[in-house]
Amino acid sequence: MFASRWVSRRLARIPTYVFVTVIVGLVTALFISVLLALPLSMLPGRWGDFTPLAVSLFLCFIGISVMVMRGRELFRMFGIVFPERGTGAGRIVPHNGQVIVDTSAIIDGRIADISETGFIPGSLIIPRFVLDELHHIADSYDAVRRNRGRRGLEMLTKLQKESGVSVEITEMDVKDVREVDSKLVKLAKIFGCAILTNDFNLNRVAELQGVQVLNVNELANAVRPVVLPGEEMAVRIIQEGKEFGQGVGFLDDGTMIVVEGGRRYINSSIDVVVTRVLQTAAGRMIFAHPKAE
Repeated sequence: MFASRWVSRRLARIPTYVFVTVIVGLVTALFISVLLALPLSMLPGRWGDFTPLAVSLFLCFIGISVMVMRGRELFRMFGIVFPERGTGAGRIVPHNGQVIVDTSAIIDGRIADISETGFIPGSLIIPRFVLDELHHIADSYDAVRRNRGRRGLEMLTKLQKESGVSVEITEMDVKDVREVDSKLVKLAKIFGCAILTNDFNLNRVAELQGVQVLNVNELANAVRPVVLPGEEMAVRIIQEGKEFGQGVGFLDDGTMIVVEGGRRYINSSIDVVVTRVLQTAAGRMIFAHPKAE
């Protein structure tokens, strides 16, 4: 009784794909053994008695070992993907650093520059339905959408030719799901991958379902230089602010700087002193005033 419970507990801990790979490896090895049994049994003397058994055992060992170590990759070649086991509160553990790329991240274009820096350790997986959505946007009658789609296709070409990251196009689809965002989340669960995006809604939906999200906008905010009150910097005032007398400029990373009393310096570069930094949902804003002469 105790032995049966112990065996049951041990079996319950073994992932499903291990069972499948072991069975496939064993069946393959036995099939090859049957084919070799007749010619091996014709060996002279006692060689013909024990050689078929020895070869069969050896092939079973090799077949099971190869399938356990490389079974996941071999199944994936035929379009069969086993889900990774989650850890903690249902979170999916990224497998081999692979990342599924969303349409918005491709159109955004910054992923091409990020991949060149080497911060992405694995490969980028682009589902066929994402490519189809890009082509649909590029063929749109609306000029803005058409330009966005064409930019996305150009960025994809750049990723494939110039980046040091492997780009894989997968034909896998989720037939019972229609929306692209839902397909991406479902596919990320199947592959055990993170999703690369800058879509806020997809970010929230994926996180609620335990899928890790790599948000390009969050990365951009994280690597912006820290600015503290009292620091001095040069900024070019390019437009008026909302309040009277304000001027507005931008840093190289796109951060808005509101300069009190900067309206009279529009189209000029001036030195300013930072007074406060405000972090909002839309990003970071810096308030400053012109440096006293």
